Amino acid sequence: MNILKRNNVRVLGHGPQTLLFVNGFGCDQSIWRYIIPAFSEQFQLVLFDHVGTGLSDTSTYTSQKYTSLDGYAQDILEICQHLRLTQVTLIGHSVGAMIGVLAAIREPAYFRQLMLVCPSPCYLNEAEYHGGFEQTDIEQMLAYMEKDYVGWVDSFVPFLMGSPDQPSLSASLIHSFCQNDPSIAKEFARVTFLSDNRLDVKKLQVPCLLVQCAQDLIAPLEVGDYLRAAIPHATLVTLPVAGHCPHVSAPSEMLSVMDSFVHA
Repeated sequence: MNILKRNNVRVLGHGPQTLLFVNGFGCDQSIWRYIIPAFSEQFQLVLFDHVGTGLSDTSTYTSQKYTSLDGYAQDILEICQHLRLTQVTLIGHSVGAMIGVLAAIREPAYFRQLMLVCPSPCYLNEAEYHGGFEQTDIEQMLAYMEKDYVGWVDSFVPFLMGSPDQPSLSASLIHSFCQNDPSIAKEFARVTFLSDNRLDVKKLQVPCLLVQCAQDLIAPLEVGDYLRAAIPHATLVTLPVAGHCPHVSAPSEMLSVMDSFVHA
């Protein structure tokens, strides 16, 4: 299998250290377009698309492999192996953050540190844990996706972006979501929103920075507090912004935090 083609892997920039970007659900690598120019002169940048998104090779998708986030984590490890990467700084967004965590737990030797942007190990409210969604919320969302994927995208993405004063950002992300393979997107959504990685995150030994937004309906503040307590070597930064995609809606704030982190 051609791993680079499978995940539409691109290697940009130059430098002794590598930044590996892991996209969130429904996003392709263009989601980092406001971030990567600031680092291309000092770092090697590795970007890719999850199978089923962007310009990935959808013919390589199998439900058996991607029935859990472990399949996506395996893709990351295969990319690292193929490119012979070492001392990687992984920057993962949303479910991409959890995929990165799973990869780092399995093969920590590849990774120097992780930056987890708006991560969540579990989206469901359960007992004393507040993930943000009730079981019925998730079930209704997945049913809506099955019935009308484009309609779901039109309603969900503005909710995800959380920046009503910047409608062009939502419009761009809607376009990206609609370019994805709908059947794969529906399965990926089910895996994403029904996964529970709370026990997994406690096994992470790679140092990481948690970045959350002050107002995020997808990953509320309680989730950040949970992860900071659960992950052995984690620190938490809260950006004074709204939404779930600060690398798109608040790039200046994100760049400020990233610059300090990657040069540490």
